[in-house]
Amino acid sequence: MMLREKTLEPLVVANQFTSPGKVIDIQAYGNGNVNDTFLVTLDCQTENKFILQRLNTRVFRQPELIMQNIRIFTEHVRSHLQHDPLLSGRRWEVPRVLLTKDGRDHWIDPGGSFWRALSFIDQAQSFDTIQGIEHAQEVGYALAMFHSLISDLPVEKLADTLEGFHITPRYLRHYDEVLAKNRPRKSPEVDYGLRCISKRRTWACVLEEAKEQGKLHLRPIHGDPKVNNVMIDTVTRQAISLVDLDTVKPGLIHYDIGDCLRSGCNPLGEDTEQWETIRFETDICRAILHGYLSIAGGFLNEKDYDYLFEAIRLIAFELGLRFFTDYLEGNIYFKAGHEEQNLFRALVQFKLTESIETQATDIRAIIQDMR
Repeated sequence: MMLREKTLEPLVVANQFTSPGKVIDIQAYGNGNVNDTFLVTLDCQTENKFILQRLNTRVFRQPELIMQNIRIFTEHVRSHLQHDPLLSGRRWEVPRVLLTKDGRDHWIDPGGSFWRALSFIDQAQSFDTIQGIEHAQEVGYALAMFHSLISDLPVEKLADTLEGFHITPRYLRHYDEVLAKNRPRKSPEVDYGLRCISKRRTWACVLEEAKEQGKLHLRPIHGDPKVNNVMIDTVTRQAISLVDLDTVKPGLIHYDIGDCLRSGCNPLGEDTEQWETIRFETDICRAILHGYLSIAGGFLNEKDYDYLFEAIRLIAFELGLRFFTDYLEGNIYFKAGHEEQNLFRALVQFKLTESIETQATDIRAIIQDMR
């Protein structure tokens, strides 16, 4: 199979990593907003694929620490997988870091780009949106399994690779700085975004204040457990992995729970331009929480439950704030296919936040029923 010219650069990089066969194809893979990802195919029968990624070092300024966290995480989880009773015979996999031919966990090309390779999880797929109630329960199960397997990993072993990540008050301060320098053009969409942020400033510190007061505590977190990072077995339809480990770091598990529900309970997805029709679906919320709490209920305390609704509400708003700020700055963080894509992404999250607020009583009742 002949490689297309546009894949020649990744081909050179792929050959820096140790693999069981010869590279015969490389294709762009996935739809991530930050890194460049490729699927590499080899001419061998087993383990005939791996993932090649160029990390965005404007976002991940200390990529070596990211790889360090991933190695610590994967080694810790593998020590559990042979005997953890929660698995009950179910398949669960963790991506394996592939080393370069000189034994490193990354390769820096002559242009300074930072590359890494990870094993490919075969016979699995992911979805951008929830496919049904059973899928929703599996997404919740996946996050709970992830948290359970690292619940005894000392948080001080992990580097804080993204200082300020999910710290909403910091995002607000950055927004204020950007807004002062970049006055946006007037439009109904921009005005709506400005109003949404202004209206919600006062409670943006709710989780950080709970942490400072000792009500919530740092734990190892995934950092980005959205629906399309949950891998589903193509045969059993069960969750078998939670991938995209760049944001594994110390944090509040409420960030993960809120992000998972923000992502899962919006059937139209992050990139729809039909933002005015966005609704937070409580049936999906119930299913995800059922899947999560069936495993995670054992390590959550009463204060953790007290702040679940605030997490669901806050993380949707936070992502909207981040998208909106990036739009104002000229789309320098999140990849954008057109100038206003991050604006529309922000509007989706703000509309989702509104929907969460209007259904607060129902969502709190769901949480209460599962305590």
